[in-house]
Amino acid sequence: MSLIGATMITTFSGPVSDKVGRRLMLILSSLLYFLSSIIMFWSPNVYVLLFARLLDGFGIGLAVTLVPIYISETAPSEIRGLLNTFPQFCGSGGMFLSYCLVFGMSLEESPSWRLMLGVLSIPSILYFVLAAFFLPESPRWLVSKGRMDEARQVLQRLRGREDVSGLSFM
Repeated sequence: MSLIGATMITTFSGPVSDKVGRRLMLILSSLLYFLSSIIMFWSPNVYVLLFARLLDGFGIGLAVTLVPIYISETAPSEIRGLLNTFPQFCGSGGMFLSYCLVFGMSLEESPSWRLMLGVLSIPSILYFVLAAFFLPESPRWLVSKGRMDEARQVLQRLRGREDVSGLSFM
């Protein structure tokens, strides 16, 4: 179900983020990810669990398409490629940790599938806090909407310097 949700949402996540902004869509992604983990933890039956997995796929699909775009639009060109590998590395590391967690829990007399799925809420909270409170809007998106002063302020904040006039918004 996660794959179905991710596939469905990636078909239009780019155009929607072009309209409403990268930051808002990343916040939505983190909320979907958190909501799905809570629903999975408390699901009373398989149908609710499948619905939660679909929501999880929506959150994952948004993140998979928008995080590389956001990084590409905000990172300095010297480290852009390196930073774009970071989400893949984190995803692979997270999958490895989840496999270890599931293996460890399976050794118990009565493993709790709810706990295994509920653990997903931990990284989703971190994701939400980062997206909602620390990520500025993409300067490139701001320029595309004619909001040049805001784009300049974001670049000044991201680069840590006042003079960003020679920097490219693209």
